[in-house]
Amino acid sequence: MAEQINTLPYKANLEVYSETLQRLAETDRNIIAVTSDSRGSGKLVPFGKKYPDQIIEVGIAEQNLVGVAAGLASCGKKVFATSPACFLTARALEQIKNDVAYSNNPVNVIGISAGVSYGALGSTHHSLHDFAALRAINNITVVAPADNWETAQAIELAANIDEPVYLRFGKKPMPLLKENNNEKFEFGKGRVIAEGNDVLIIGCGETVYPALEAVQILKEKGIAATVVSMHTIKPLDTALLARLASTCKAIVTVEEHSIYGGLGEACASYLLQHGICKPFKIVGIPDEYTVTGSQGEIFDHYGINKEGISKVVEALLK
Repeated sequence: MAEQINTLPYKANLEVYSETLQRLAETDRNIIAVTSDSRGSGKLVPFGKKYPDQIIEVGIAEQNLVGVAAGLASCGKKVFATSPACFLTARALEQIKNDVAYSNNPVNVIGISAGVSYGALGSTHHSLHDFAALRAINNITVVAPADNWETAQAIELAANIDEPVYLRFGKKPMPLLKENNNEKFEFGKGRVIAEGNDVLIIGCGETVYPALEAVQILKEKGIAATVVSMHTIKPLDTALLARLASTCKAIVTVEEHSIYGGLGEACASYLLQHGICKPFKIVGIPDEYTVTGSQGEIFDHYGINKEGISKVVEALLK
């Protein structure tokens, strides 16, 4: 439940990414970070100082970044190609499609400062398309960890599997969503964070926390909600989705992405094609010129917060 959120000091998932990569590199010289003038924004300065022979800087050249990463991966290196998500999944989309996915090079494509993390820099720096673009490409797993624990687990797993992965990180410090008692993390397997039979709320990345905050507001109004961290957008945990959808009265998805082509449409497509029809709403960024402001201001404007999510739930149930 919302009252069980861990309140201990926490970090941005991006910081945990860097720390986990440093720990893995201590015993594995095949771990290689490749950056496109994003060592600082990717929190990889400490990694570069500790392991100067295991980091490559290509400059502001995202297409080269992915090409170099694919070449290294083809030689047996465990590569983490790190760059702002807005540029990485737009300028270098062809290289991700052909050099990584089509060629089956096990590159870990790391999209940093994703969604609207860059806030006031405006639409040019927002990545609201990356789920949609990458979901349409065969042979790449798409992941958006929600908290520090999911992030550490995802990086460890990505370093030890032989397949392409896209991992998406924002900049905001994220609380631990729940205590993890020997819980197993797997790509393609969602996590149930809170349980209730009235409504199913599915989020990913930094939107899971406001979804969990909404649980308390709904509880005070007599509404019991299940919250799922669907950290893997592709492949989607369809077994969990079908099971939980069959027992609830309404479904809400929440994402820091366009309402087109992301988590919400992935869930809706599966449910409709399998005859599971419930009141359904996607909370995300609408198809319009995105407002400019901080991430928090943009979330508030579009109702990607506890108040907005709870209002959507109430409207659906009515």
